[in-house]
Amino acid sequence: MKKSKIQVAQYLFILPCIAFLLLFIYYPLIQNFIYSFYDFSVFSPAKTFVGLKNFKALLSDKVIVTALTNNIRYAVISVFCQVFIGLVLAAILEDKLFRKIAPVCRVIYFMPVVISISVIALLFSFIYHPQVGLLNNFLELIGLGKLAKPWLGLPNTAPYAVIAVSQWQSTGYIMMLFVVAIQKIPKELYEAAEIDGAGKIKRFFHVTVPQVKEMLFVTILITVTGAFLVFNEPYILTKGGGPGTSSITLAVHMYQSGFFKDNMGYASALAIIIFAITALLALVQIYSFRTGKED
Repeated sequence: MKKSKIQVAQYLFILPCIAFLLLFIYYPLIQNFIYSFYDFSVFSPAKTFVGLKNFKALLSDKVIVTALTNNIRYAVISVFCQVFIGLVLAAILEDKLFRKIAPVCRVIYFMPVVISISVIALLFSFIYHPQVGLLNNFLELIGLGKLAKPWLGLPNTAPYAVIAVSQWQSTGYIMMLFVVAIQKIPKELYEAAEIDGAGKIKRFFHVTVPQVKEMLFVTILITVTGAFLVFNEPYILTKGGGPGTSSITLAVHMYQSGFFKDNMGYASALAIIIFAITALLALVQIYSFRTGKED
């Protein structure tokens, strides 16, 4: 009798979590999938069933190619800047030489994470300003004035200027995750490697990297999926993916299709594509890293 009561209590504890997932995750996902087969506007209750028309329209949408290319750029650059550089910074801060200044440095690197994206966008709007911007003035100061340009106003520089903002904001968060992982590594491993004559670089690659494998998987998963969901930076900095559609992303294109072009069915189809891409990438990473399994 007591055993059955304990089992019931266990289910009651997880019931709120299950209800939350069903209500706010799975129900909207299924509802969005259903909406992708309809043609309807934002405020109209009437919906017209169009089958696969919205998905066929994706194949002829040239903006999709530009948006997907920008998302891939985000993913590749973010993995290098946020994950690799974040890991290197974490390893440096956890080194004996930097133990005294490490707390201050961690706060400095993590500070951009807690700043509102609106404030960050305003800050970088000043930095990228073609006349009075800090970046162009700095280039003039060091004798590289020929490189000065309207960074957010040119199709070939706007995507990378927006991506740079994301790296500046998010690297500190990834670094802190690695700091936590590195602090859990037994010191005996480093001492044994040092006795064997391994230098700092060898200890990094042969001790630190293998020991933070699980966290490496988590950070790459967060970074790559986040790169395909990015919305705030391109929308705020370039007024919706400009100039033209040069810096647009899939999330921005989805938002504009639904709320500006008033085509919610097509926006729902775009949302399904974004979900499929991120889910597929997550599965590939899980299979590649084989986390939680013994070698």
